[in-house]
Amino acid sequence: MSHPIEYNGQKLTAWKSSLHGHTTVSDGWQTPQEVIDRYAAGKYDVINFSDHRKVNPVSTYDGKGMTLISGIELHPDGPRNILWHLLAVNVPEDFPGIYETAEDAIKAVHAVGGIVYIAHPYWCGLTVKELKPIADLPGIVGCEICNTSCNIIGKDDSSAIIDALLDLDFKMNIIAVDDGHTPREYCRNWTMIIAEDNSKEKLFDALKAGQTYASQGPEFYKISYQDGVFEAEFSPCTEAILIGERGFGKNIAPELDIYGDETITSLKFDCKSIPWKKYFRCRIRDTKGRFAWSNTFYLD
Repeated sequence: MSHPIEYNGQKLTAWKSSLHGHTTVSDGWQTPQEVIDRYAAGKYDVINFSDHRKVNPVSTYDGKGMTLISGIELHPDGPRNILWHLLAVNVPEDFPGIYETAEDAIKAVHAVGGIVYIAHPYWCGLTVKELKPIADLPGIVGCEICNTSCNIIGKDDSSAIIDALLDLDFKMNIIAVDDGHTPREYCRNWTMIIAEDNSKEKLFDALKAGQTYASQGPEFYKISYQDGVFEAEFSPCTEAILIGERGFGKNIAPELDIYGDETITSLKFDCKSIPWKKYFRCRIRDTKGRFAWSNTFYLD
């Protein structure tokens, strides 16, 4: 459900978004309309349809008040007989779904004005060395940090791979997704897109700019990084950590009992007080053990 948020001094709105999921158009268990109905009941504002190798005719669907975006998941051949999983957002409804190489697929999405996220690299088994050739191509804007569907084998969290790419100076925005194929995988992880309104144009501009946060439940009400100072306000949480490169970071509330009921709802930290040099993001955790992550902020 959308909510107001202050983002770098601007009064905007955070829109609850499902950016990766599947329907009977590919290998999902429910029809597109059934998926729409489920996410509408979950108070979502946006769905990017991303069936395998097939684009959905979203202009023909009843969005139940949500903004529907035409996307696709592309699977060119990758290293060591691993298929690439490339999540595209905002492509035409007649966009082709078959490409021989990841480079060709990414270039094709970029050429039509879309953007691409690397989907669940930990689940795929891809190494940083294998990701490097595509990570900086025009059209690639980020990576999934958490994926509901991949939790079935315990490989839902790709944060270590994202950090390794960031440490090599690749720019990586982060999103959280369901990648839902079955109803039990719906409405578990989502991306809040921070924009003026929920028109497709404003939402897409915000995604490209990295104006997002990812969540399993906690909400950010303020995110600000200006003049080297990071500030945040959020729903009650037992943990708030700034995660930087390598061994750098800052636990804002180390004295809290993370298994108790004591909580915090804000933080303010001068990032110049730590000798990190590249990037950081804020991770918060609520009393139910659910996380939310700010997007990546760069220190250079």
